[in-house]
Amino acid sequence: MSEPSPSIHIVDDDPAVRDALSVVFELDGFDVETFETGDDFLERISQTTPDSVIIDVHMPGRSGIEILSILHNRNFDRPVFVISGQGDIPMAVEAIKQGAHDFIEKPFDAETVVGRLREAIDARKRNDEKGAPEPGEFPGAEQLTPREREVLEQITAGASNKEAGRVLGISPRTIEVHRARIMEKLGARNAADLVRIVLTGEAPEG
Repeated sequence: MSEPSPSIHIVDDDPAVRDALSVVFELDGFDVETFETGDDFLERISQTTPDSVIIDVHMPGRSGIEILSILHNRNFDRPVFVISGQGDIPMAVEAIKQGAHDFIEKPFDAETVVGRLREAIDARKRNDEKGAPEPGEFPGAEQLTPREREVLEQITAGASNKEAGRVLGISPRTIEVHRARIMEKLGARNAADLVRIVLTGEAPEG
């Protein structure tokens, strides 16, 4: 038996963006539903859970950040990608703090977006099969989110941002954001310090 088609919900008030993304994802075999407002989307996911979500940051009514916060409180565990303008990087970082899986900068290449969505869905399936990673025994481990522990595992294995992003289905820029937050939480001054803390279980010096 073939696997069911992956499903995606696209939330954007711009009909041109909704139409363009719908065509690309449907051609790639996705089941697509689109929503003009965050409220319409929230009502729909109370009835069904898609494999992935794309949501714009700037929308009338509830913003993408507000929707993310609601999803976070509902323990929504599917990858959510945020569409962000080039000047919205601070907002995109805030989106990741609110649980976004990754962010997509405008203007974006549709095929790249499809590839990143598929990688994220596949990564989630692999994680479901092997179970969530256990936190290591090192100072500050309890402060890290499951996603941050996955990123940290890649960093301490020597993976570059690009390699780590490929494994986890997120962009190198998003890996950078997570790396910075991990270092801040653990008190690490640089990557070498971070690895030392994790591998030796010692608190940061100074």
